[in-house]
Amino acid sequence: MLKKIGFGQPQEVLRLLHYLNSALGPDQIGSKGQQRLEKLIPQVLKAVGGAKSPEQVLGRIVDLLKSIGGRISYFALLLENPDALTHLIMLTEASPWIASFLALHPVLLDELLDPRTLYIPPDIEQIKADLTRRMRSGPSDDLEIQIEQMCVFKEVNVLRVAAADVTGALPLMRVSDYLSGIAETVLAEVVKIAYAHLLARHGAPRCELNGKTGDSGFAVIAYGKLGGLELGYGADLDLVFLHSGSSEKTKGGQQAIDSAQFFNRLGQRVIHILTAHTRAGKLYEIDMRLRPSGGAGVLVSHAEGFREYQQNQAWTWEHQALIKARPIFGDPLLIDHFTDTRGAVLARHRQKRKLQQEVIRMRNRMRQELLKPAAGFFDLKQDMGGMVDIEFLVQYLVLLKSHEYPALLQWTDNVRLIQTLIATGAIDEYTAHILKHAYLIYRAAAHQASLQEIPARAPKEKFSHLRMRVERIWNSFLG
Repeated sequence: MLKKIGFGQPQEVLRLLHYLNSALGPDQIGSKGQQRLEKLIPQVLKAVGGAKSPEQVLGRIVDLLKSIGGRISYFALLLENPDALTHLIMLTEASPWIASFLALHPVLLDELLDPRTLYIPPDIEQIKADLTRRMRSGPSDDLEIQIEQMCVFKEVNVLRVAAADVTGALPLMRVSDYLSGIAETVLAEVVKIAYAHLLARHGAPRCELNGKTGDSGFAVIAYGKLGGLELGYGADLDLVFLHSGSSEKTKGGQQAIDSAQFFNRLGQRVIHILTAHTRAGKLYEIDMRLRPSGGAGVLVSHAEGFREYQQNQAWTWEHQALIKARPIFGDPLLIDHFTDTRGAVLARHRQKRKLQQEVIRMRNRMRQELLKPAAGFFDLKQDMGGMVDIEFLVQYLVLLKSHEYPALLQWTDNVRLIQTLIATGAIDEYTAHILKHAYLIYRAAAHQASLQEIPARAPKEKFSHLRMRVERIWNSFLG
């Protein structure tokens, strides 16, 4: 019977079913749950039998059913809505990452009921309005419920992006734009919640910068993938926090504290909210190591201290990181100050040979620490001629040429930076075309690997010609 409906390995199917039966017996899900499961499994088998690799897809579905076994209402949802089961199997076949994501967040199975919203992510303004609506629907004085609401909001919207992604409705750059927009929306809400709490407790800090009075006196700067608008599924957020607090104490609250202390506590609370575990999961993993002096530095830097550090103490690799940095939320005065600082630092005239040596040294160190060689495979990110080589080469050219071409200061993402390098004449059009073409191909392949939950590698022969051309360009500039 299993062979007739499409399974080539019936014994593997029987093993999976035995495993599921052992994991979800009457003791675990009750007699009612088992009755529903016994009705559901034949429908699952029939639907999965038409997949290209049915045993593999069934394994993912079995893991999902096991993870939601304690919530038998989801069995009823799939039984009563055949279309929902169809969409579940289609998405699970397309991406094991989506299967794992649904297993972690079973509440998202409700999203399978309406394909009109499942495969069409809302625009950023609609996303912001959705979060505002969700936050208003719950109690404003219960932080745990607020975090849960934000978790559900994030998970629903990430699933919609992933569904549109695997079905080909969204190109890769739009996927990253959406994921970045979701993260920025969440970050803005988190800062508002944390700020309101500290304001009620300690009063308002006095904020001043260059003789001007600030608004909130706090800003969030995105680095890395978020800063470069290249955020992927499950990626950490690289952040730096800035403030413009004066030396005066806060005013109007129950307990006055120094302004610097106010902003340090604000940063701590923002991180706590973003990383707190709740019944709905957690929002994001946060990496703050790119702040001045790294882990040894203060959590929230004063804007002037940040400027002084970048101008006089930062290493070249920190200036490379600054290329991908952009402000995503906060006091407009502080954001303008950061933008001026970034521009002044990146546009500094640099000695070519010294810059070459420092970029090469950092690239070799990164490759030594992060590359995990696999015989017969090309690591899309860390191998010679791969994505990171292209990123370092672009960063080298931006640091070398920005004093001549201010247009290079406008963007933080590699694709637009390469386009600007062409427009400014910093490199010839043919060279830039190869770098852009290679970067987009590598990035698309790495993205697909993440959806399949496999390492970002490819057989060595697959990209050998492209890799050789990138290596040749690298050697012409940095060899």
